[in-house]
Amino acid sequence: MRTPAGFECRFFYGDYYRGRKHEECRLIGNTKSPRHWTSNLCKNCPVPRILQANACANMVLSATVTGLPFGLARRVVIKAHCTLTQTDVTQPEIGCGQCHPLPDIFTPNSQC
Repeated sequence: MRTPAGFECRFFYGDYYRGRKHEECRLIGNTKSPRHWTSNLCKNCPVPRILQANACANMVLSATVTGLPFGLARRVVIKAHCTLTQTDVTQPEIGCGQCHPLPDIFTPNSQC
């Protein structure tokens, strides 16, 4: 579904049927303030970029909202985990490197 910031994200849910305006992020969930989700977090959220770059079914994302006291400079922090290799993924846009190896044509030892 399209977020309020205009990005496509499978974790965003919006219900606008018959005048309703219910929006939520199903990745962050219902947490207490000050770590709760608001629609302005979608502007700088890295999740749509990660989902566009890496569609690995083995990668599980978890998100938390961090920021300074009094609600200043809030942002979404993502942690990724690969369920196939049971490792934490340091660069979710690329992946763990084990699930989807490069074809032989891209390796330096391949023959032309």
